[in-house]
Amino acid sequence: MVVLHALSDFIDCDFAVSDLSPSYWYEGRCLQSDVGVARRRHRLRLPRTSMSEAIANGLMQQLANNDCYSREGKMYGILLVELPNGEQRVLKAFSGLLNGCNIVEGWVPPIPGRDEVALEEARTLAELDKIKQEILCLKQLTERQQYETLSDEFERQLQAMSDRHRHCKHQRQEKRQQICNTLTPEALAIALEQLDEESRQQGIERKQLKRQQNEVLQPLQRFIAATDARISELKQQRKALSRQLQAQMQATYSLTNFSGRSLSLQQLMPGGSPTGTGDCCAPKLLHYAATHNLKPLAMAEFWWGVSSVNQDKIPGEFYGACIERCQPLMGFLLSGLRLNPPAPFPRREGREVTLPIIYEDEWLIAVNKPAGLLSVPGRYRDRQDSVLSRLRHLLPDGMMLTSVHRLDQETSGILLLARDRQTHKQLSQQFQQRQVHKVYEAILSGVAIAEQGVIDLPLWGDPENRPYQKVDWQNGKPSLTQFQVMAREQDYTRLEFTPLTGRTHQLRVHAADVRGLGIAILGDRLYGCDAVTSRLHLHARELHIEHPQFKKTLYLKAITPF
Repeated sequence: MVVLHALSDFIDCDFAVSDLSPSYWYEGRCLQSDVGVARRRHRLRLPRTSMSEAIANGLMQQLANNDCYSREGKMYGILLVELPNGEQRVLKAFSGLLNGCNIVEGWVPPIPGRDEVALEEARTLAELDKIKQEILCLKQLTERQQYETLSDEFERQLQAMSDRHRHCKHQRQEKRQQICNTLTPEALAIALEQLDEESRQQGIERKQLKRQQNEVLQPLQRFIAATDARISELKQQRKALSRQLQAQMQATYSLTNFSGRSLSLQQLMPGGSPTGTGDCCAPKLLHYAATHNLKPLAMAEFWWGVSSVNQDKIPGEFYGACIERCQPLMGFLLSGLRLNPPAPFPRREGREVTLPIIYEDEWLIAVNKPAGLLSVPGRYRDRQDSVLSRLRHLLPDGMMLTSVHRLDQETSGILLLARDRQTHKQLSQQFQQRQVHKVYEAILSGVAIAEQGVIDLPLWGDPENRPYQKVDWQNGKPSLTQFQVMAREQDYTRLEFTPLTGRTHQLRVHAADVRGLGIAILGDRLYGCDAVTSRLHLHARELHIEHPQFKKTLYLKAITPF
């Protein structure tokens, strides 16, 4: 099977590289290395370059001409390699299965190990599919719709009866008032008894309808509850089967690096790995190159086919190593390659390149991000400089860092990063569950009338006009901000913002929109401020979180620089 391809299969022979600087680094440290602490601290790196991106774009054109590659969305990758004789060739790979197949002519084969558990995998996958079909059937039982229909009908009848009874009760009360002054005592007693009997009969009528409701709905409820219990049981079985298969595959999947060392996924990730680890493009490409005496020069990975389920992957866009599956393996896979010194980030005119660290321990780190610096690298080569990129180059354990949240590029202030996956997960949950207290300080480009208040305006980002956000009552996500004026200084207003939700550009839109404060933040040209100023006057001043290890509140503060 032909796996090595000529460059001319993807790019023109006269292709010239105009930009030699990498747009992204695949990098990591090999914690399994046995050559000493100094080596373990050295970052191992492989670039994505304009050449590898051009090759990947050529592959995209080939994929676009064949409908079979558009049926499902997945990651694809290319690896530019050098043969022992100095000739350059190209390897290409896809993640997981391609239309149900793991071996396809012209593509790098899967990493060894799957064959050893092929029969068990086939049996388990068949069992998982059987469980899936049974769950689908149980979820689609006609009794569920029948219960909903009957329940709605009984509720309608009960509501109509309640309305009628309420009207009758009001009439009886009026009648009682009338007859008390007009009838003799004997006639009054008879009339009142008749009214009371009417009330009792209506109570009996309601009880009969409720009894009928229970007789009809309770059997359906019991049946549906038993069905849901069965679904829960099937899901547990599915989870156990998946874990069992994953453990078997982790023990048999064997990765080889450029030092000639081979380790199983179980050895590389003893704490367990997500499903699909080892089937991604980067491990397949690097393992093949290492086992066939090919020297990697550059790599590029991109998404093709339909967009991912959560819309975070766009067809034709380049992506780096995934955090959960590929990144933990990258250091080991690159071991044995010639170490490349890290390329320094360019100094931007008029901007501070240092990153003040306001808190640091072995689990997390908080920095005071300067205005104008990205929180994390962007997609394109001119947007790689960021807090995360700089720390990954500055700190010995930098490659393990992940950003817990983000600040807009032009916003300064506290940015929190986690030093391991568990800490990242715990901190992210606090942000998602709105358990984090955040305080921003801003200067508005005008005088605010209100002293304090709450702004409740739903925000929506138009995909045709990114990153601009706008108030949209139909499509927008709930967005809530508290504000408090600190001072009024000539034609400006200094205030505190306390966001209760964390939408993109939330504070900026809530300030600028006429249904909010109606005054843009000073320096916010995107939302209408035309004043001449050096920066956006918005600063993340305070952050209160529960430390995931100490279980105590951590109070972080960064002095406002304006």
